[in-house]
Amino acid sequence: MSETTDRSGMLTGLPDPGSRGGRGGSMLLSGLRIAGRQRETTIAVVTVALLLYFGLTNSSTFGSQTNFIDLLSENAAPIAIIAVGEVFLLICGEIDLSVGFIYTCSPFVMFFLNQYFGIPILLAILLSLVFGVACGWINGFLTVTLGLPSFITTLGTGFILSGFALYTSHAEPKALPASSITIGNWIGTDPWSQFIWAVIIVAIFHVVLTNTRWGLHTVATGGNQLGAREAGISTARIKYGAFMITGLLGAFVGLQTAFYTNTIDPLAGQYTPMFYSVTAAVIGGTAMLGGSGTILGAFLGAIALSTLIDGFDIVGISANVLPVVFGGAILIAMIANVQLARLRERGRT
Repeated sequence: MSETTDRSGMLTGLPDPGSRGGRGGSMLLSGLRIAGRQRETTIAVVTVALLLYFGLTNSSTFGSQTNFIDLLSENAAPIAIIAVGEVFLLICGEIDLSVGFIYTCSPFVMFFLNQYFGIPILLAILLSLVFGVACGWINGFLTVTLGLPSFITTLGTGFILSGFALYTSHAEPKALPASSITIGNWIGTDPWSQFIWAVIIVAIFHVVLTNTRWGLHTVATGGNQLGAREAGISTARIKYGAFMITGLLGAFVGLQTAFYTNTIDPLAGQYTPMFYSVTAAVIGGTAMLGGSGTILGAFLGAIALSTLIDGFDIVGISANVLPVVFGGAILIAMIANVQLARLRERGRT
């Protein structure tokens, strides 16, 4: 590069010594600003911090392959999969309390169809998934068409499903049909299969929520239902779909758990996976008041919750403290969501 001088005698045409560093610094700041705007950033940082803390505290046990299989496949995956459905419902301003009982009943549907009606096991599995979709449709009908609050609707259907599982099984676990073992390997028996399914489902529904008309209409339904209707969006169809997706995912997780544990337990599922899934969704950035949510955030929230459960057990901290931690996490996440919503409203005015 040729050198020239300006009238002041200063050399020109030379690169600014700090320009590269300046550009690098500005790019870094720009990247941090972009990351800070993402709903998933906070829960991602918390999840990584928890993994590092428990990994450094007890690396030999926490960092072992066996423990990570338990953490990700047995604990995080079911929460994450059900949380996907709950995110869609929460964005719509609804909730499903019965999904844990759909989880309980779906393996029994498979079992009875195969053992008592002679239906081939693959078809019985598919029909048990249809059972989950049907339960979601009933929840949608009672909530959307008859106008019942979803909290009351799903509380009632949850009790009914619980009674169904206990009555038909005589409150006793059942052994998996022998013909289901091979199919179970790719549903839930293989150590990593549950987590792989969770990643696939999260990826698919993340794309659906963020890059499709269905996702846009879901957010519009929760943000302003009247405005969405006036814009020509079938809010009833959106809510029906969210309930049916949640029912399908609940039934799928029930089958996964049955294959993983090699037993069909009438006390499996129930309220615990539902509450954990809602917690994962909320701390992941989904607003319970409707109108916004994130699938990736719920996935990270599920891993964070599972890390806490697993880490507390390994470190030797009493599990009795966990409800306090989860409750505090929900309150902090809700406060953050409300405050951020207010800031966004101020920015628009």
